[in-house]
Amino acid sequence: MISRYSRPEMSRIWTPEAKYDAWLKVELAVCEVYAKRGIIPADALGRIKGGARIDAARIDEIEARTRHDVIAFLTNLEESIGADSRYVHIGMTSSDVLDTALALQLQQAGELLLEDLERFRGALRALALRHQHTLCVGRSHGVHAEPMVFGLKPALWYAEAGRNLERLRRAQDAVRVGKISGAIGTFAHVDPDIEEEVCRLLGLEPDPISTQIVQRDRHAEFCAALAIIAASLEKVAVEIRSLQRTEILEVEEPFAEGQKGSSAMPHKRNPVGTENVSGLARLVRTNALAALENVALWHERDISHSSVERVILPDSTILLDYMLHRMTGIIEGLQVYPARMKENMERSYGLMYSQRVLLRLAETGLPRQQAYEMVQRNAMRAWQERTPFRALLAGDPEVTARLTPADLDRCFDPAWYLRHVDAIYKRAGLR
Repeated sequence: MISRYSRPEMSRIWTPEAKYDAWLKVELAVCEVYAKRGIIPADALGRIKGGARIDAARIDEIEARTRHDVIAFLTNLEESIGADSRYVHIGMTSSDVLDTALALQLQQAGELLLEDLERFRGALRALALRHQHTLCVGRSHGVHAEPMVFGLKPALWYAEAGRNLERLRRAQDAVRVGKISGAIGTFAHVDPDIEEEVCRLLGLEPDPISTQIVQRDRHAEFCAALAIIAASLEKVAVEIRSLQRTEILEVEEPFAEGQKGSSAMPHKRNPVGTENVSGLARLVRTNALAALENVALWHERDISHSSVERVILPDSTILLDYMLHRMTGIIEGLQVYPARMKENMERSYGLMYSQRVLLRLAETGLPRQQAYEMVQRNAMRAWQERTPFRALLAGDPEVTARLTPADLDRCFDPAWYLRHVDAIYKRAGLR
């Protein structure tokens, strides 16, 4: 079900055929190094490469009997290679194949996710630049705070997406390791320099030390990076969902021609895309917890991690691929309503300029707490009487004794709050 929402390229990485193909790459790389060192006949390598075939259905059929996936895979290879199959899997254990091949799959998945992130970040950049002068009110606790420009929201997300790119690259490096160290990881039946050469052939680094498996802190780091990216996407989604509420309605998700919002209420235009992303983020975060549970295994290995990874690694990469694709489309098609933003700014009667008035009164020499009480008194009246805040200040003798009408005009000028937008954009990498 999940796979149909993802790019075919991502889904294909996790098919049985792709998995067995990765296993075969590992086995053939080992054979190639063995042939170069005279451990197996050089002419056997050619026959092995020429004859090696994998049949996922046949492997499943054999596994139903053997109850061991790698033995089923090797049995299928023996059927296609024949007598030369005796040169395959020499000195290796199953996890040499499984973990090294998994590293190859994770590299492919990571590359696709990096491409997705770059596209998403590009969409955020375009939105931030398009609205670098679009005035709106900033909110804290959901309550009007002070003026800002709408572009600062996507600018913030753009900077965070950049950090996520770095996180994913680091996590991809963490799982870019293979192991050909044999049972228990002691190299009893294969030399360490063979592992190094095999890993180089495959574009991996040899794990400096392993047990019978590559240690799962690496995979936990990878899944944690995916979870953080998912959380960042949910952060964007939640903001859009909130701003799309009828009482605010400063932005809306794209709404396609022919799209319906409700089976009962024809007027509805629901933020279903961002709600979808919010829900899926919970799954990716949960999968990261499962990856952390995989770190502690018995002694030199058990396989309690294996069943977990068969679910969480395909699901997390496929889900995040879909989430990035969907959020990129939402950002690119986001409907932004500057007129509504202006209207909403006026709904709080000018109260968002209260700090500016407070500081200006303090500049006149008035003790801060006394100035605070004067401003707060008038602010509360503005709410209760639904009266412009500036008018109440202009009618307060204690205020006018210290501030002229020109002073008040300057306090209520939104341009004051926008003086450093360009500097913020530059620090965020948007200039």
